[in-house]
Amino acid sequence: MRKYVRGVLTPLVSVIVALLIGTVVMLATGHNPFQAYGALLSGAFGSTYALSNTIAGAIPLILSGLGVAIGFKAGLFNIGAEGQYWIGSMVAVWVGYSVTGLPPLLHITLAIALAMLAGGLWAGVIPGLAKALVGAHEVITTMMMSYIAIFLTQFMVENGPMMEKGFTPQSPLIRSSVMIPKIIPRTQLSWGLLIAVAAAFVVYWLLFKTTVGFRLRAVGLNVRAAKYAGINVPLYTVLALFFSGLLAGLAGAVQMLGVQQRLYDSFNSGYGFTAIVVALLANNNPFGVILSAIFFSALATGGQSMQLVSGVPAQLTDVVSGIIIFLIAAKKLMQIVQTKIAQTKWSKHQNLGSEKGAQ
Repeated sequence: MRKYVRGVLTPLVSVIVALLIGTVVMLATGHNPFQAYGALLSGAFGSTYALSNTIAGAIPLILSGLGVAIGFKAGLFNIGAEGQYWIGSMVAVWVGYSVTGLPPLLHITLAIALAMLAGGLWAGVIPGLAKALVGAHEVITTMMMSYIAIFLTQFMVENGPMMEKGFTPQSPLIRSSVMIPKIIPRTQLSWGLLIAVAAAFVVYWLLFKTTVGFRLRAVGLNVRAAKYAGINVPLYTVLALFFSGLLAGLAGAVQMLGVQQRLYDSFNSGYGFTAIVVALLANNNPFGVILSAIFFSALATGGQSMQLVSGVPAQLTDVVSGIIIFLIAAKKLMQIVQTKIAQTKWSKHQNLGSEKGAQ
């Protein structure tokens, strides 16, 4: 129980401290923090339209955040979720406009399944195998693969095979049979929300109710102990990155089929990078990822309203996000330092005991 409370308390304190520091910054620059935060809340939750768009913005963050959280649980830092997101997006859009004659449910299922597979393979094949077989650091390999994915997607819609006829660098519009319906008309909120919530339950079940999840977490906690227990560490390293990329690919598919409905040349979502912060704030808890994603989506949605009403730059929300990351990272750093100190004390105790025994 104490561990659960501590897990909830740390993110909550981080958010409160970050907002307080934001308040100090506003006061120092001559702005009214009450007016600013009021405008932010109103812009994010103050109307059906605002609330719908905030929840819609949280959907790709939930799915990508769940993927990053799986990587963290396995002791892996998947920094390439952005690239996996765009690979999934590209595949979903291609299936969406090129495949014909399928009923809506089958067409949507096919597009999502292939997008998930593409994202999973993009993370699991090269970064996963490189990590498992030769020890290549996943931060480097997933980042490199991310840039390759982004530039590949740009090429596909800039005079590439996915460019629509004409002079505008964009893909054709996906067919109506593959579009995920809207929950509320004239908003961005689609039934992809159900997919995101269902994914959180599936990830929770996978991590905490299955043998595969137990082994993933065991590898993340202690690789040597996992090997000693007979766990195939290379296999579960590849699986962790595959699952991570699979969910990022799902995020891209749901966003394309439910909101954007085509690829544009000037895309830059940032969902894959924000997903890292989402997972950190949620302490890698699948249900915490939902709340964390809504929080960061609210910052993005309400930031524009805050700037219009109070004059506080919307970039202040990035400052708040950065402070949250710093505070959570500082907590992790303190835990590492405390562990090292405890290990040093135990080693000295063991050495003293050996010396006394020799005497």
